[in-house]
Amino acid sequence: MAASFTPTASACVACVAAPSAEAIAARRAEAASRLVLSLPSAEGAETISAVERALEAAPGVRSARVNLTMKRVSVDAEPGVTADDLIARLAAVGHQAFELDPGLLSATETDRRGRDLLMRLGVAGFSMMNIMLLSVAVWSGAEDATRDLFHWISAMIALPTLVFSGQPFFVSAWQSLRARRLGMDVPISLALILASSISLFETIKGGHHAYFDAAVSLCFFLLAGRYLDYRSRAAARSAAEELAALEVPRALRLVDGAETMVAIADLAPGDLVRVKPGARMPVDGVIVDGASELDRSLLTGETLPVQAVPGIAVSAGEVNLTGPLTVRVTAAGKDSSLHRMADLVAVAESAKNRYTSLADRMARRYSPSVHILALSSFLGWLWYSGGDVRLAVNVAAAVLIITCPCALALAVPSVVTAASGKLFRMGLLVKDGTALERLAEVDTVVFDKTGTLTLGAPRPTNLDECPAAALSLAAALAEASGHPLSVALAGALRDRGIVAASVDDLREVPGYGVEGRWQGNRVRLGRAEWLGAKAPEATATLLDSGDGARHVFTFSDSLRPGARVAVDKLRGQGKRVILLSGDNEAAVRALADDLGIADWRAGALPAEKARAVAALAAEGRKVLMVGDGLNDTAALAAAHVSVSPASALDAARVASDIVLLGQDLAPVADAARISVAARRRIKQNFALSLAYNVVAVPVALVGLATPLIAALAMSTSSLTVTLNALRLK
Repeated sequence: MAASFTPTASACVACVAAPSAEAIAARRAEAASRLVLSLPSAEGAETISAVERALEAAPGVRSARVNLTMKRVSVDAEPGVTADDLIARLAAVGHQAFELDPGLLSATETDRRGRDLLMRLGVAGFSMMNIMLLSVAVWSGAEDATRDLFHWISAMIALPTLVFSGQPFFVSAWQSLRARRLGMDVPISLALILASSISLFETIKGGHHAYFDAAVSLCFFLLAGRYLDYRSRAAARSAAEELAALEVPRALRLVDGAETMVAIADLAPGDLVRVKPGARMPVDGVIVDGASELDRSLLTGETLPVQAVPGIAVSAGEVNLTGPLTVRVTAAGKDSSLHRMADLVAVAESAKNRYTSLADRMARRYSPSVHILALSSFLGWLWYSGGDVRLAVNVAAAVLIITCPCALALAVPSVVTAASGKLFRMGLLVKDGTALERLAEVDTVVFDKTGTLTLGAPRPTNLDECPAAALSLAAALAEASGHPLSVALAGALRDRGIVAASVDDLREVPGYGVEGRWQGNRVRLGRAEWLGAKAPEATATLLDSGDGARHVFTFSDSLRPGARVAVDKLRGQGKRVILLSGDNEAAVRALADDLGIADWRAGALPAEKARAVAALAAEGRKVLMVGDGLNDTAALAAAHVSVSPASALDAARVASDIVLLGQDLAPVADAARISVAARRRIKQNFALSLAYNVVAVPVALVGLATPLIAALAMSTSSLTVTLNALRLK
C-alpha cells in the first residue's frame, strides 16, 4: 500500500519534521480525555463489572478500567466527556466517586523498582540452579580438564549474573562510601566481589576450588530479602500526593452572570463561582447566594449535613447536596484548606520516615566491625605466611562471607513477612516494613468515630413508636429527598413493607427538607426549625402531617462489628484508649459511654486532630491512630503508626501503615499483640545471628574455613533465622 503525503505550507524542512503547535495541542487534548475517578466504596469483584459496564455505556466513553486495589477507575473518553457526567452515572448505580487529577498521580502508576528487583532475583535464581548442577560434578570428584571446564562454564554464568543481579547492592554501597559511611551493603558488595574474584583467580590457575555457586547463592538470598522488604513498603505511596489529586481541578466562574469553566489556578480571591448540587466545593469561600446543605463528612467526620445559607463559610472538599450555590472565593488552589491539609500530611510523613528500624540500628554497629575483622585477618595471615597473598586473600574472603550480614538482612523481612501473612489472613494488610516494629511500641490508641468505630450509616431507632399513617406519609416524603436521613428512613420503611402514601406537589426545599400536599393539607419532612419545633438533642428529622400532629424520627449510627472487642482488648493490654471525632458532642458522648471510653473529644477539625496526636507524642506517648476520613489523614500521618479501613478514602488509606480489609475491627487489637511477638522474634534473630558469628568467625580467622565452607555456614544461619520467623504465633 502506498503511503499518502499531505503537503504543507511550510517552507522550513525542520518545521515539517518537528511537531507543529496544532499537533502538540491535539496530543494535549487527547491526554486531557483521560479521566481518573476515586471509588472509596469499591469492594469485591462485582464492583469491577458494575462500574465498567455503567461507564462504557455512557456516550463518548471509549473504555473504563477499574483498579480495585487502588480503588480507582481510569476512563478513556472523547474530549467532550466531563467527570461530572461520569460521577452522576456511577451515583445512579450506587457507587460514590470523586474526580482525581491524573497528572498528580503519574508517579504512582508504575512499579519499576519492584519489577527490577524481581527480574534480578529471577536471573540470580536461574543462574544459581545451573551453577549448582555444575558444582555437583566437581564435588563428586571431577578432576583436571573436566573440573576446569566446569569452573569456566560456571564463571561464564556467574560473572554476568553478579554484575547484573548485584547492582542494587553495588549502587547502594557506592552511595554509602561517597557519603563517608558504612552501610549494610558495603560488606555485602565486598563479599560478592571477593568471592567471585578469588573464584576467577583459582579458575585461571587451575585450582581445585571455585566459589561461584557460593557468590551467586549469596546474591540470590540477599535479593530475596530485599524484595520481601520492598514489597512490604510498596503500597505506602504519598498521602499528600493523593490529597492533592483529590482537589477539584476546575470550577464554574461567574462573570457578568455568564458561567465559564476555568482551572482552579486561574481563580483569585473575590471571584464568584457557581457550585451545582452534588458537586464538591472547589475553593474556600463565603456563600453569597442560594440555599442548600453541605456534606462535610470527608473533612470533619460530621455525619449530618449542615445548612448552607448566605454568609456561611465553606471549605474546599465539602459536597454541595441539594441546591445551587454562588460562592465568593477567599482562597483557591495552593492556598485552600484542602491543600494546607496536604502540606500538613507531607510534614507528618517526613517525620515518620525518619524512624530508624532495628535492622538499620544494628547495621550501623555491625558493618564497621566486619571490615575491621576482614582487614585484620588479611594483614595477620599475610604476616604469618611470610607474604602469601593468595592465602591471606582466601582467609579474608572467608571472614567476609561468614560475617556477611545475610542473616541480619533477613532477620527483619522474614519476621515481617510471616507476621504480615498472619495478619492478612485475619483481615489486615501491612503496608510499611517498619509498621510492626512501631506498633509494638504503642501505648495509646486514638479512634475516630464515624466510619471507624461506627459504619457511618444512620438507621431509624423509633419506628415502632409511630402510627402506620405517619410511616406511610413519611415514606412518600423521604423517597422524594436525597438527604442522608431521608434515604435511610425510606430504606428502613421499604424493608418493613410500608406503602408510601399518595402525596402531590412534592418538592425539596434546599437546606430545609421536602414538602407536598396530602388530603388537602401541606405536609413536611425536615429540620425542626422549618416545622416551627424545637430541635431534639438526638439526631432526628421531623414529620408535620398537616393536621397539627408532629412525629420525630430519631437515628443512630451502627456500631462497627468488633469495635467493642477491640476497645476492651486494647485496654486489657494496658493501652490508653481515646475517642477523637469531628462529630457533634451528643453523638460522641453516647458512643463513648456505650464503649466505656472515658477520654473523648467532639468537634475536632483536621488540624486539631493532628495537633492532638502531636501533643500526645510530645508527652512521650507512642500513638496508634485509627481513622478513615480526610479529616483523619493528617492525624494518621502524624501518628507513630496508623490503621484505616479499606472503605476509607484514598488519601486516608494511603496515609495509614495498615489497612483493615473487612468490617470487623477486632483484628486491630490482635495486630497489637502480634506486633509485640514479632519484635521478640526479630530480637531473637539478631541474637541467633550474633551467636553464629561468635562461633563461626574464630573458625574463619584461624584459617579453618574455606570460602565454600563459609558460604554454607552463612546459608545455614540464614535458614535458621527464617525458620525462627515461621514460629510466630
